[in-house]
Amino acid sequence: MSDRSRRLVWGVCLGILGLLLLGRALVAPDGMGKVYVTDRVISSSTGPDEVEIRWTVEEPATFRDELLRRQGDPRESAVHLSVGRTIGLWIAAFLTLCIFSFLYGDNPFYKLAEAIFIGASAAYWMVVAFWNVLVPNLLARLLPHTIQRTLMPGLEGDDLKVHWSYLVPLSLSVMLLWRLAPRGQWIARWPLALFIGVFAGLRLVQVFHADFLNQIAAASAPLIVHSTGPDGATGLNWSATVAALISVVGVLCCLTYFFFSVEHRGAVGRAARVGIWVLMITFGAMFAYTVMGRIVLLVARIEFLLNDWLWLIDPAGIRRL
Repeated sequence: MSDRSRRLVWGVCLGILGLLLLGRALVAPDGMGKVYVTDRVISSSTGPDEVEIRWTVEEPATFRDELLRRQGDPRESAVHLSVGRTIGLWIAAFLTLCIFSFLYGDNPFYKLAEAIFIGASAAYWMVVAFWNVLVPNLLARLLPHTIQRTLMPGLEGDDLKVHWSYLVPLSLSVMLLWRLAPRGQWIARWPLALFIGVFAGLRLVQVFHADFLNQIAAASAPLIVHSTGPDGATGLNWSATVAALISVVGVLCCLTYFFFSVEHRGAVGRAARVGIWVLMITFGAMFAYTVMGRIVLLVARIEFLLNDWLWLIDPAGIRRL
């Protein structure tokens, strides 16, 4: 099929898809892709003067709550349509379709969605780091009263003490940003080297405990497992015992495969071949787990399109009384 014919086929498919979406929006009794919320007012009194701070929080609501509100239920009087979240839902659906358009091939819509995803992810984690790391762990330690009045009204007690020792991480952070200066970029190497060394040391201890000691403990479990039944009698647990034997034999065979001081012949060779099979089964299970994780993400996006956006399915029953 030539490129012109393929473009014609995909154009027809996209046109049909657009007509179906338009028909769905017109035929559905209450449209589709709408997000409803409930406004809840929260108040808090902080500070030495006990100044009351009030703010409004939008909590998710369902279309069933909106139907109850229309019927005059006083408990759902605060339910209303969220225009901002509805627009965000439609943008998310559009970007999801743009990502799926890569099945046709690399195209401007896919590149647009990819760029937006990368940029939004970087901006999101920057904001999360600012509010969860920089503000509570640095600024609140050096300027607690100012942070309480502006960013974190919940600070109280010992949290209002000034910790001058936090000038050290502040200085290291400023030195790290020195790389952006026109001169003196070498200053950023010192805090970078310190961060890498500390992180490597911490990760070394964590990996040693998680991936080494725990594996040794799992391989050193008792081979004969006993369990207590419902009647209080203690007997041999055959399934756990067989699992423990298979685990120990598999570990020993894998270690034998990586033992190169002895030629792999005879019993050693047969154990090494069993170790190869164990390794292949393990790698296959890990690959299958990764594939299943990707399939779960795909199913989640399809459910988002069919349930949250198009309202074609309602597995939780949130759009009917």
